Parts: sequence; structure tokens; C-alpha cells
Amino acid sequence: MTESDRRIVAERADHYCEYCFSQGLISHDDFAVEHIRPRADGGSESLDNLAWSCQGCNNRKYTTQEAIDPATGLTARLYNPRAERWRDHFIWGDDFTRIEGVSPTGRATVVRLDLNRAGVVNLRRALRFGGYHPPRLALFEPESTKI
Repeated sequence: MTESDRRIVAERADHYCEYCFSQGLISHDDFAVEHIRPRADGGSESLDNLAWSCQGCNNRKYTTQEAIDPATGLTARLYNPRAERWRDHFIWGDDFTRIEGVSPTGRATVVRLDLNRAGVVNLRRALRFGGYHPPRLALFEPESTKI
């Protein structure tokens, strides 16, 4: 992967994790370019297969593409930020600190990536207090679905 591609992926996401919305520009951890479809499963290095991801989400997803939907007990695919609209799978909780899944994909992703880990919820709370959260959802709409 080139440094140019890495910069494109980060800037496209406005430096937010495309899964949990952690902000890379204020994080103490490095962020990673995550392969939505893992290379081990034939995923490519093309920009449409790459997402900006915090270490927490990247490590929890690893090479996983599916997880169990806790509401149905059935296997569901994980959220693909390049091909799906965030709002079709998730909503913010009442105080905007928690992400709730509203579809099998959303619920499975919330659980598998632990999108409401304590540190992330605390960060969202602090950023909300400062007026920096939630981010504009338009940032997380694939180009083909932007209205």
C-alpha cells in the first residue's frame, strides 16, 4: 500500500474510524487502513476495499466478515462502509454516546467490534460536551448512496 493511498483513505473518512467514530487526529493510538474483505480471502488493495479504522475496531474485526446477530442468533455479515449507508444499520442512542444496531448487520457489527467499549463511549461523551460529536453522517455514506 502506498502512502498516498493511506492518506486518501484517512482523508476520505475525515480521520474518523469508519466503524466506531473515534477521531484519529486526537487518538493516542495509530489508526490503520483496514481491508473490508481481508486479503487472505481475496480482498484487494483497491480503495473501495479499504476503510480507516482505529486499532480497537481493526483488532476486533481482524479477518472476520460475519458475526452472530444477538437478536436472532443467526450469522450476519459485518458492515461495509464502502458499500452501505451507516443509517441503514445503526442509530445513535439518546445521548449520542452509544451506537445501536437496527439491522442484523448493525447488531452483529456492534457486538463483534464492541463499538460501545468504555473508552470509546467516554471519548464520545467528552467530544459531545465540547460540541465535536457526533460527526456528520454524510462522511460515512458511500459515494454511490450520497443524496
